[in-house]
Amino acid sequence: MGEPGAGSAGKALAGWAALIVAAFAVGAVLHGAGVLRIDHLPPLHGHLRVPSAALLPPLAFAALAVAALPALVTRLRFGAALLVAYGAALAWAVLLASSGEGLAWPFTHRQEYLAVLPAVGGDPLGWLASFTERLPAYPTHVRGHPPLPVLVLWVLARVGLPGPLPAALLAVATGCSATVAVALTVRRVAGEEAARRALPYLALTPAAVWIATTMDAFFAGVGAWGVALLVHGGVGRSPGALYGAAAGVLLGALPYLSYGLVPYLLVPVVAAVAVRITRAAVVGCLVGAAAVTAAFAAGGFRWPAGVAATHVEWAADPGAARPYLYFLVANLAVLALLTGPATAAGLAVLTDRAAAVPAVPVGRTVAGRVIAVGRTVARRVVPVGRLAAGRVVPVARAVAGPVIPVDRVPNRLGAVTGPVRWPRGGVGALVAAAAVAVLALDVSGVTRGEVERIWVPYAVWISLAATAVPGRRWLAAQAAIGLLLQGLVLSPW
Repeated sequence: MGEPGAGSAGKALAGWAALIVAAFAVGAVLHGAGVLRIDHLPPLHGHLRVPSAALLPPLAFAALAVAALPALVTRLRFGAALLVAYGAALAWAVLLASSGEGLAWPFTHRQEYLAVLPAVGGDPLGWLASFTERLPAYPTHVRGHPPLPVLVLWVLARVGLPGPLPAALLAVATGCSATVAVALTVRRVAGEEAARRALPYLALTPAAVWIATTMDAFFAGVGAWGVALLVHGGVGRSPGALYGAAAGVLLGALPYLSYGLVPYLLVPVVAAVAVRITRAAVVGCLVGAAAVTAAFAAGGFRWPAGVAATHVEWAADPGAARPYLYFLVANLAVLALLTGPATAAGLAVLTDRAAAVPAVPVGRTVAGRVIAVGRTVARRVVPVGRLAAGRVVPVARAVAGPVIPVDRVPNRLGAVTGPVRWPRGGVGALVAAAAVAVLALDVSGVTRGEVERIWVPYAVWISLAATAVPGRRWLAAQAAIGLLLQGLVLSPW
């Protein structure tokens, strides 16, 4: 028998493909019937196009990265591996964007954040204080978000970097840095080996199609670094309160970057619990987050009032008329595209492994022997009261079958074969936290379509599941999805 969960990977891959095909098929019917008038390629917000020869540079890079990146991040010192992965992520995102309409093109749209900078002028505090009141007059993206993204771009312009290209460079540089931040978090939560396995998947994520073209990539980087700083507070000689405060500022800024990032805060909570951060880090984080809220309140912006005003604008927008039930499922199909087939297979493997957590208590007897924690019976862990060979196992009863250590599996003849590498619980916890946050947003109904960019901050964490199915074929599949998305979809972002 192979590694537990390996058989589930194929089924998960089939389910991944079926979900995507079904979402596009039903979306085409709804679009043809006039139900989805503002989406021409549902569940994606874009148009279908024919791939061009401009895809050859990212294709060549993907082939090189798939062949070389896994070995590089394994052999290099960890710091060097992080730099290599960050460089690969940058190259992948920029090459994909440059093969289409260009890196800066999405930021030139009249509904983007840059269009409102003239209204800010030289008085950002005055603009902030009147933000909620004047919201109906602003472009679509500004009406759908808190004021912080505009203020970030205003600062960029004031330091001498105005216009679409600097905004795009900020987004791609910060978004790709999530590769480093997430890997640092994984090393703290699950060990360096797990972090090294994650780096190629983080660098060649299909979500790179939107990392180089949306401010949501900037949000992803801010959130990822907030989590990384939080879990490193108090480690070694690092001052826990200082790290916690820095993390609190970044994490506290998330609700002021996007209202859809409130569920994201589950990720740092789970990460902090997993590594048991110091009390000083917790206090520092709370103080940092409170400082952000206090600063916006002092500037005249009340977050609850902003949420209420944005909801009014959303309800009046054509997007609110999109069918809830269709996008409840179709949004997950978009997430499947952003995270790729390797993530789907990895989720299945992680789920199987989680179900195999040892549950036989110390001192219980199995097959006439006292079982220790971490033993399995007949290839499965048999908790008290569960079925074994068709029978319920009461307390202290014997169960026929070999007693097998949890890191071994028997072959068909019953002999114990080689060790199986089971994942550390931390990676699965991070994936689960991000997945729960996505589901919360999806069920809320306020994310009906156009989630390609909204899912980006969550996709970088969910993609960690791909580490459960390592191998160049899975990495190549991830890159292939990115190339297909870039080549076939003309997106406004």
